[in-house]
Order: sequence, then structure tokens, then C-alpha cells
Amino acid sequence: MSCFAKRTAMMLVLLQLAVFPALAQFGGRGPAPVRIAEVVDTELTPTTWVAATVISRSDARLSAEQQGRLLSILDVGARVSKGDVIASIDPSALQLRVEELEADISRIEARLTYVKAEFKRQQQLSEMQLTSDTQLDLTRSDQKVAESELRVARSRLSQAQEDLSRTRIRAPFDGVVVERLIQAGERVSIGDIVVRLKNPDDLEVVARPPLEYMGFLDVGDRLTVDAGQLGVDNWPVRTMVSLGNEDVHVFELRLDVDATRFASGQTVRVAVPIDHSQRVTAVPRDALVLRGDGLSVFIIDEQMTAQRVVVTAGVGNQDLVGVSGDLQAGQQVVIRGNERLQPGQKVQILGDDAVNINPAGVAAR
Repeated sequence: MSCFAKRTAMMLVLLQLAVFPALAQFGGRGPAPVRIAEVVDTELTPTTWVAATVISRSDARLSAEQQGRLLSILDVGARVSKGDVIASIDPSALQLRVEELEADISRIEARLTYVKAEFKRQQQLSEMQLTSDTQLDLTRSDQKVAESELRVARSRLSQAQEDLSRTRIRAPFDGVVVERLIQAGERVSIGDIVVRLKNPDDLEVVARPPLEYMGFLDVGDRLTVDAGQLGVDNWPVRTMVSLGNEDVHVFELRLDVDATRFASGQTVRVAVPIDHSQRVTAVPRDALVLRGDGLSVFIIDEQMTAQRVVVTAGVGNQDLVGVSGDLQAGQQVVIRGNERLQPGQKVQILGDDAVNINPAGVAAR
């Protein structure tokens, strides 16, 4: 076979490969498989996606309240309950101080017992005019001084015992140790951060949208949160706080979420309203087809053929887009398989989407 003949044969094969799929689209090999959705008449709120972060509502850096050598500290990852000891500081000096004050109190109490007895004896002698009033007043004064010294000593003992208790750093809430900033054996001073504690079971989502959108939200509104592979769900707004000033023009938005669905520190997206709701005729975003002659959708008629309808897009959110055109609620639009669909082409509705289409182009269920 000549070179020219071989080239001609190759071109015929390539032409067949290009033509056969096109013929199949127009019915040569059966109807085009599609998936459909319903045109709806609904209230639509335009939204924008804002980056957000999942944080723990209980996240504390615990510091030393006494100075000394760190005797022990829990490992990272240790789970504790409220009141559990996380770290301890050498209490030796404070224990000696407590013992010293306890001994001082015992001494003062003994002296006070003697002074009280002496005052009682002086009273009896005074009644028999066997002692002077001056001696009685002196004994009474000694008793009051001893009582005052006892109150001061007991107060000092209470303070020393409180200081001693603060050599143990306790968990202020249930949580997990996520960071150790000082190791056992190191010396700490008052105010040094020793450990970070976080509660992974008490989470919220924090976002900071532009301040201009704050007027479109209220506490209790449910917003869509996109957590990627973990899914999309709606969660309520717990609080909103304006952070606006001459340099920053945002507000803080906090949403309550289910801790079993998220992890602290996770990045998510929140759909924040950017305008008031509007009543529109809407279709799923996947129904829109952009070609050289404009934007359109394909509806399915009673002959199970695709009919192209030119539309103009309006407000939208993450799922739906409001459109204007020759559409009515209840009609079925193609959302899968519409990329190469042509007007008048036969279609086959796949899977659970299969419905009966009445002459108005509306699904009968």
C-alpha cells in the first residue's frame, strides 16, 4: 500500500471516531443519560463564603502561683477532670512556714489561757478588795492583747495554708493537656506559664466577616458550615460582636457546633448572608450551562427530550441560583449530563431521579 493510501485510511478511522459519538448524542445510540432536579419558587438569601476556625470555648494557659522547683507535670495528651492536679511545685518552704505558725498559735493559746485565768482570779480579789483596780485593768489588757495576737496568728496560718495549696496547679475545667511549657525539675516563678489545657468537647466556630454584613444576621440564625470531607451542615449563631475601628472593619461571629463532628483548630467555611432574602424562581447551580451564546438550562418535556431555555442569573447562595426566563416551579432541569446536551435530544433519567413528565413539563410523582 502506498504512503498516500495509508494516510487516507488513517484519516477515515479518525473521522469515524469523531463522528460516531456525535451521532450517538443525537439518538444514533440511544438517549443521553442525565440527572434532574426541580425548579423551585423560594426565598433565597445571597451569601458569601468566609474562612473560619473551630476553637475550644475552654482553652487556658495555666501559670504558677508560687515559686520553686517543679516536681511533676502531666504528659501532653493526658485527660483530666475539673480539680485534678496537673503539676506540682516543691512545697517544702511553705510547709515549714505552716508548721511555724501552728506552733506560734499553740504558744499564744497557752498564754491566753493563763491570762484568762489570772483575770478571773484578779476579779475575785478585787471583789474582796485585796487587789488594786490598776492590777485588774492590766490583766484585762493582757487578755485583749493575747486574743488579738491569736487572731493575727490564725490569719497568717490561713494565708500560709492557702499558699501551700497553690503549689499544686489544678484543672479549672475538664480537658486535655495540649502543651507543656516547663519540664519537671525546672524552677518556676510566680506568673510563669506551665501548661496549656483545652476542652475538646466544648467547641465553637469563629469567623470574622466584613462589618457591612452584620445587619443581615441575628442571634439564633442557622448558617451553613462547610467542613470539607467532614460534610456540610447548618449551625446556630450564638453571638455576634463588632470589632470595627479605624483599622479593622469586621465583626466576630460565633456558632455553636457538635464537638463530635469537628476538631479544635480545624479550618472551615461559613456561608454568611450579604443581603436580605428575595422571592425568586431558582435552580441548582449545576443546572446552568454557559456557552458562547449565553447562559441557559435544559428542561425535560413530555416526549423525554431536552429543551434549552435561555435564562439570566440573579441572586444565589451556595446551592441555588435565582434565574429569570421561561421557567416555572415544578419543571425538571438537567443537573448532570448537560455539558454536551443539545436541544431536542432524547434523554434517559437515571436512578432515583426517574419520573413521569406531564405535558406541562412538570414531574408527576
